[in-house]
Amino acid sequence: MRYRGILIVLLSLAPLCQAATLVVRNEAGLPLPQVMVTRSPAQQPDADLSDDGYAPHGVTNLSPATLTRFTNAAGQVSFDDPAAPVRYRARAQGYVDAYFERIEGELVLEKMTEEQYIASYPSNVWLSRLTFGGDEALKKSFQLNCAFCHQQASPFMRNERTEEQWISVIERMNTYGARLPVDDHQQVARLMQKEYRALRENPGIVPEPRRWEEHLSSVEMTEWPIGDGFSQMHDFLLHPNGYIYIGDNLFDRIYELDPDSGEYTVYKVPHDPDMGLGGIMGNRFKVFPKMYNFMGVHSFAYSKKDGNIFITPSMQQALLEFDVTTKTFITHEMPEGYYPHTIRTDDQDRVWFTMALSSQVAMFDRTSKTFTMYDLPARGLKEWLILKSLPLMFSIDAENRPTPSPTRESTGLPMPYGIDVAPDGIVWAARLYANDIARIDPETDEITMIDFPYNGPRRLRVDAAGNLWIVAFQDSLLVKYDPVADRFTSFELPVVNELPYALNVDRERGVVWVNGNQSDTILGFDIATEAWKVYPMPRQRFFTRDIEISEEDGAIYTTNSHFPTWQSEGGVPTLLRITPLEQ
Repeated sequence: MRYRGILIVLLSLAPLCQAATLVVRNEAGLPLPQVMVTRSPAQQPDADLSDDGYAPHGVTNLSPATLTRFTNAAGQVSFDDPAAPVRYRARAQGYVDAYFERIEGELVLEKMTEEQYIASYPSNVWLSRLTFGGDEALKKSFQLNCAFCHQQASPFMRNERTEEQWISVIERMNTYGARLPVDDHQQVARLMQKEYRALRENPGIVPEPRRWEEHLSSVEMTEWPIGDGFSQMHDFLLHPNGYIYIGDNLFDRIYELDPDSGEYTVYKVPHDPDMGLGGIMGNRFKVFPKMYNFMGVHSFAYSKKDGNIFITPSMQQALLEFDVTTKTFITHEMPEGYYPHTIRTDDQDRVWFTMALSSQVAMFDRTSKTFTMYDLPARGLKEWLILKSLPLMFSIDAENRPTPSPTRESTGLPMPYGIDVAPDGIVWAARLYANDIARIDPETDEITMIDFPYNGPRRLRVDAAGNLWIVAFQDSLLVKYDPVADRFTSFELPVVNELPYALNVDRERGVVWVNGNQSDTILGFDIATEAWKVYPMPRQRFFTRDIEISEEDGAIYTTNSHFPTWQSEGGVPTLLRITPLEQ
């Protein structure tokens, strides 16, 4: 009788699993390929958000998925019939968005006016026309400091502002962590006011973005909204247990998401009750309407031994450990160092991470419960003095603490950023402001510094052959470093004026995936053929920070981490998955 009941249920659900096909055409009746069709829930489910608008600790809510597919060469796209009410949006380059509630028959898209089309361009093509008076070094300094968190030529940024208003913005951003040289503030403000106005008055000089391509019809994109407009979903982790762990950097929360069901559970990172907001860094974001940042959840890595997750709390001298079974946190206090940043684990169950402010690489030995600190060399006496004075600086109250006075040549801080462990156990780290790479041999503790011949080495990963892949943030390049030959090779990105934040390497399939944060794209580079594929994001102003790869099917994951997120289309952060479709 049990099996008969199951059969009846399945038969009753069968009509819901049938696929419906839509054909999208232009006004001349021709099929439109590469149309982005997005299906979203018509209503959001009820959720427990009683903790100041957020889910309380240990509470499980549902994040219903948004699904995006692209039309093929015949203008066709298919979706399974939904189990709940939904709405659809069709978006194509040069056409007005169309909204509808059912997939059936045909849809005709209306052509945009030229003004509408130009206004729809992503930030990177607008940014490409900012010349900063022909001063290339000034533009690169601006991009290095001001593209940390948000797109630089979005509609919000292009709004008319006076020089005084721009200076106010720049000064506020420097309090948040940017290091634009003070001597450049007035000049940057003047040029921003002048050149943005010129672009608004002469938009025709802005180049068209890259056209969407036919490979898009072979993938689907799934999004899960998480947090709200003040959240910043920074790094995240695709865990072997099937869950995805996402860190809310500004609200000290970890989201444990089940991608199969869309259910997520929130775990608040504990902190000492006498800690102030912002931790030892001080409350840099005190102007925000709400904030819960004592630890600064940043980067994730898991132990291959027991699955526990290690997290860098950027606002504390500590390393966090999260037990995925008991759902409890352990705080490992550190004896020194400032700003724990990107983190990885090795095959010996050691935890490696960069210390961005103190120019160190830290290693936590889980067996002995001890830290080993690797001091990366200063580039001169001034930098050495700054690094050595950090303990004194941080002993001063945050409100009265002196701040560095960076120049275009030096921020005063080398800033170790990305890190990875190669298959042979060698640890590699990139220093963003120093334009160099550190090689650490854990067997001998030997540190070798290698000059990086480009600007802004941010994050790096090692491929199956032991080659390093590095993003050159300021130079808009993907860079390969062959340690055996001691040779760098650069590859131009397939979109203009992109500022690549991070990358990851699919070692099995030989693909380097690069974050785009100005062009609303994710970029895939085939190592063997050196060919690019560009994947547009389903939302505008989509700022990605990290990439995870599913070993099972090659699906990639990233987060929309615009800051503040309310500047993004939809106004909330999302976790995004791009999955190959069966052909």
